[in-house]
Amino acid sequence: MSYRFPKEERLRSKKLIEQLFREGSSFNSYPLRFVALHVPEASEPPVQVLVSVSKRNFKKAVDRNRLKRQIKEAYRLSKPTITQLNTQGGTWYIGVLYIGKEKNPFNTIHKKLNSGLERLFTK
Repeated sequence: MSYRFPKEERLRSKKLIEQLFREGSSFNSYPLRFVALHVPEASEPPVQVLVSVSKRNFKKAVDRNRLKRQIKEAYRLSKPTITQLNTQGGTWYIGVLYIGKEKNPFNTIHKKLNSGLERLFTK
């Protein structure tokens, strides 16, 4: 199992992002908010992820970029568990939004991301 996070696994299509927020279901695992949409007929990468941090809560780009890097790293380290839990086939589009108002350490972000992804795939 590769721990890479290649470009194909990043959700970049404006059309798919709009569909994700329009049709997807969401839940919170503070300080993260998950928005997910499962498309059974899509087959390319099994999971595509969007990471976002609000400019309203973090004015400095340095802070936003650091939080996004931490979320991406936590996701990258969680990939083996995701592939084991994803038994439904198709493609999952997942938006991970940082909704906290303060910067949290990496351990907290990693734990919350893992618990949120487990909740998402065990529904």
